[in-house]
Formats: sequence, C-alpha cells, structure tokens
Amino acid sequence: MRFIFKTRYDQDMNLARHGGHLFWYSLLMLVLLAAPWALPEYWLAQLTFVFIYAIVAVGLMLLAGFTGQFSIGHAAFMGVGAYTEAYLAARGWPLPLSLVCSMFLSAAVGVVVGLPALRVKGMYLGIATLSFGFIVEEVLARWESVTGGNAGKSVVSAQVFGKPLASTESLYFLCLLCVVLSTLLVLNLLRAPAGRAFVAIRDSEISAQSMGIQLARYKFLAFAISAALAGLGGALYAHKMQYISPDQFSLVQSIDLVLMVVIGGLGSIHGAFFGAIFLIGMPQLISLAKDYLPTAVAQAAGLQNVVYGAVLIAFVMLEPMGLYGRWLKLRTWLELYPFYRRGMFRRQKSYAKSERLK
Repeated sequence: MRFIFKTRYDQDMNLARHGGHLFWYSLLMLVLLAAPWALPEYWLAQLTFVFIYAIVAVGLMLLAGFTGQFSIGHAAFMGVGAYTEAYLAARGWPLPLSLVCSMFLSAAVGVVVGLPALRVKGMYLGIATLSFGFIVEEVLARWESVTGGNAGKSVVSAQVFGKPLASTESLYFLCLLCVVLSTLLVLNLLRAPAGRAFVAIRDSEISAQSMGIQLARYKFLAFAISAALAGLGGALYAHKMQYISPDQFSLVQSIDLVLMVVIGGLGSIHGAFFGAIFLIGMPQLISLAKDYLPTAVAQAAGLQNVVYGAVLIAFVMLEPMGLYGRWLKLRTWLELYPFYRRGMFRRQKSYAKSERLK
C-alpha cells in the first residue's frame, strides 16, 4: 500500500497525488491517442459515444454526487445543446463558437431550472426537473420552424477553420479533447472554494449556511455548470448522430443518465467514466449474450430494460458506491494481499440511535 509523505504545500495543489497517477494517466492518454490506428471504425465510434456520455456524466456527477441536487430531466439540457448546435452549424457558424453558444444557452436554462432547488430538495426536486424535461421535449416537438418537430432535424458536419470533420477519427479526437478539458475543469473546480462549498451543501445545507455559504449562489452555479456540460455533450452527440429528434432526449434518456452516475459511483469523477463505459458497453454485452439464451428470452422486447433494472437493484443493495467503489475494494485487497483482514469490506449493520429515528 502506498503512503504519501508530504513535505511541501504545493503537493496539495497537484492534480496527480503521486508519480504513479501521473504515469498511468499519461499511459492511458497515449493509448487513447493511438486508438484510431488500432481499433476498427465500429469500436472507435463506440469509444466516441463513451466520451460524449462521460462529458454529460461529469456534469451530472458535479450536480448530484458533489452538490446533492438530483436531476431526472438532464436529457433536456442535452436536447437544448444539440438543437442549438444543429441550428448554428446549419448557418455556417465556426465550431468553437457554436459549442460555446450551446453551452451558454444550456447553462442559462439550467439556472432557470435551478430556481426550484432553492425551496425543494430530494424527491420534490427530482419531480420538478422531471416536469422540466417533459416541457422541453414538448417544445422541441412543437417548434417545427426551428427544430423540425417530430420529423427531426439533420445536422451538418462540424467545421473547424473551414474544414469539415466528417471522418470518424476527426470527431473522435474532438470528443477526446472536450472530455479532457471538461474533466480538468471540474477537477480544478472541486479543489477551489466553490467545490468545497458544493460538498458542504451536499452534506448539510444547514451547516453550510451557518458557515456563511450562500446556498442560492452555489446551487445556481452547480446547475449552470452541469447544464453547460450536458449541452456540450448534446452538441457533440448531434454531430455524431447527424440527425436528432425530440424522442432522443426523452425521459428514458434522463433515466439512463441517472443510472449512469449511480452505477458508476456517486461522488467520484472516476465513477462518471465507469458509468459511461457501462451505459455504452452493456447493450453490446446483451447482444452477445443473446446467442446463448433461449429464443423466447433473447427475442423479448424488454430484455435490455430488465437487465438494467436488475443491475441497478443489485448495485443499490450490494454496492452503493458503484463500480468505482468495487474497484477501490479490489485495489485495496490486491495491495494488502496476503495480509488483508477477513470481513474487511463487510457492510456495517449497526446504526446510531439518531439514524434509527429517521
């Protein structure tokens, strides 16, 4: 097991805790940069989808995992970003400017949605965001002059300095750049006073307010940043799909996003990436498993939903920390082997008196 002996205050400011982190993340970046020359086009496209959903998951993780404000209508922010990007790209706007506008408009909508967060929380906040998702989906379906209505809208190829990014490889590198910048933004924000205020609000709003933290300001900020990243993911999603329609940003999509951060592991940036890999990889595993299942089960219409529900129940009951929590336990076991303590990871079943009275 690695023990870090800090001798300088600068060590607390470094993103990488030690040289091992720097080495493995650098190696991962080299592998991702070499992926277009090593992977077939199909798997490269799937990896691009992982990057897109990881951007959205990082924003939702900031809102739900670090601020404690759950959103069940987050796909609406993706829809706002996707349709804004499609509208601006069709009029020849350069890609960097159109992406910024998509993020800005999604952030503005996020601030409006953040208004209920000042008075309600928990289940009631989820209902409020769910209602907002229904409103946005209906607006996208009815505003035919801009969105194309239920018929959908085609998206032109992204252009950078007048050159279209029509190939799979070029869009892959664009999404890789965006996910790296988004992750670094959130990581640095969490180390700043704003990030510590987010965590304080998540743990106890009353305690945070007693310490002088302005709840309204930081809740608005969390919703705005999360919505902006969702808008960025939606804009990249529009260019990847090259066709968007209102049903792509429905309640089912919002539930998938919540499922992504819960299964990945709430309260960790790594969990956002684990959740994105799960969301994209699980349909592939289900399609491969259909060859070994009975015909009646393999051809069932709701097989994927049943598997998703079963996996979610299993993680909530057996591993609340998600995939990242399971990885931490496995890593600790490997570091301590063969000197690990039996029952080290057994969940605590004794509760304090105050917890029993809740």
